[in-house]
Amino acid sequence: MEGAGGDAAGFNSGDFRKTLGAFATGVTVVTTSGEEHAYGMTANAFSSLSLDPPLVLVCIRSGAEGMDRITRNQVFAVNILAAHQEPISRYFASKTRPRGRDAFRDVSHRVGVTGSPIIDDVVAALDCRLYSVQEAGDHHILVGEVLALEVSDGVEPLVFHGGRYRVVQPDATE
Repeated sequence: MEGAGGDAAGFNSGDFRKTLGAFATGVTVVTTSGEEHAYGMTANAFSSLSLDPPLVLVCIRSGAEGMDRITRNQVFAVNILAAHQEPISRYFASKTRPRGRDAFRDVSHRVGVTGSPIIDDVVAALDCRLYSVQEAGDHHILVGEVLALEVSDGVEPLVFHGGRYRVVQPDATE
């Protein structure tokens, strides 16, 4: 293994990004709402953190609108997308998507216990209160305490690997 770091370590940010792309991740849309309109953004840097208390984390680029919204609202929901929801992922990743009151106009959803949007037909959703924020490089790690959750059994997740969306294929023996 080569050491961590920039060009001095023998690799550049493109090499680092390509290497990280070898790790398959689930695809989520992180949502929030407060006194202003609801907001959503696609994110794949998501993980469980603790069972007691129930904590999850998401990583958001420093200075991103989503970072500002979540820290202001102090709540967020993580919507784990289903295989058929690639268009929703692309929508919330788009820089030209509608903002403000129209942000969820074309996205079927309901309001979770924190007021954050829960997208319909997702594999799972976790509705969270912001627990802590930690700066790390060019991102912030947002830890959420899970207040409510739901999961849909038998729904295949959307996956991102090698710079492309993928679908998990069910085992042929099932």
